[in-house]
Amino acid sequence: MPKYGYARVSSLSQSTEIQVDALTAAGCTVVRQEKVSGRSTEGRDELATILEFMSEGDSLCVHKIDRLGRNTRDVLNLVHQITEKGCSLQVLEPAIDTSGPMGTMMLTVLGMVSEMELGFIKERQRAGIEAAKAKGVYKGRPSSLDHDKIKELHAQGMGATAIARELGCSRGAVYKAVA
Repeated sequence: MPKYGYARVSSLSQSTEIQVDALTAAGCTVVRQEKVSGRSTEGRDELATILEFMSEGDSLCVHKIDRLGRNTRDVLNLVHQITEKGCSLQVLEPAIDTSGPMGTMMLTVLGMVSEMELGFIKERQRAGIEAAKAKGVYKGRPSSLDHDKIKELHAQGMGATAIARELGCSRGAVYKAVA
């Protein structure tokens, strides 16, 4: 039965090369790849194509579980969709195969752990930013708008909508700069 590989990275600067090599070595006859966030299943056209194309007995293979999704609910929904078609999911690292009940249970646990770890990472990042702000080191992202230009145009009597159109920004940004 065919084994389809799915490789995903979150940003354009990242490479799927390591995943593709591992999936090919695992015997995947077709490997689809995309550069899109795993935050949700929305906009993941290559994954949707594979899921639509799969038929009974086929297998979807991913390098690691987080390549399938960052959210436990999304991963479990995908596994359900795959099993409903009579197919299975194989994760290479750590080795999990949902063709049996133990694999499905392990996948559920690992999905929850992965989601929890993502939460921990976000908490540490938030704490680091707060500590840097308290020390006066972190000032946030530098402004990409010319606030002096906005104030100048406003002083000349130009309205917020016209300024926003002229400078390619939102009216809210204009109101913030003028305040």
